[in-house]
Amino acid sequence: MKASISDHILASAGALFYREGIRAVGIDRIIEETKVAKATLYRHFPSKDHLVAAYLHDRHERVIRSLEEVLNEVPRPRDQLNLIFERLHEKADSPEFRGCAFALAVAEHGDSERVVTVARAHKAAVSQMFGALMERAGLETAQPAAHLSLLYEGALATVAVGRDPQAVLTARECALFVFDEARLSMRS
Repeated sequence: MKASISDHILASAGALFYREGIRAVGIDRIIEETKVAKATLYRHFPSKDHLVAAYLHDRHERVIRSLEEVLNEVPRPRDQLNLIFERLHEKADSPEFRGCAFALAVAEHGDSERVVTVARAHKAAVSQMFGALMERAGLETAQPAAHLSLLYEGALATVAVGRDPQAVLTARECALFVFDEARLSMRS
């Protein structure tokens, strides 16, 4: 099945945005990369702002789908938590990894309400995933889930700056400790 023109534009622009930065990639570069006419690009995405928001929305759906796969494939919540961080480590261990696409987008394009809205919705959805994981374990969710989410986000930021994927494994150990402590406090 051949991708639609908008999917082709989105995939190419998204790869460029993540690899080189949103501000560094202009419309002419996207047109050159996608080999579409300017009018075609603007017919599918009325502005660069719309294209950036669509890129983030697409990335959001892929990240959430990946997290949901873990929650659906692995039966035990503690194992789910472990696997979430293991998969993040695999991504972070790639030379192409630049960190969280949403944090990068807000840092570069934070004056766009459209971009900020998608980024905030993504962060809220990830946090809700950790809440769902804690609920499945039958544990009090609010504080420990916030801790897990912060560990996940902190690991992304630390790897982006320090370029050391081991930070994700450290965050995983901390996350498992938070999970185990929440389980212990429920028993007492």
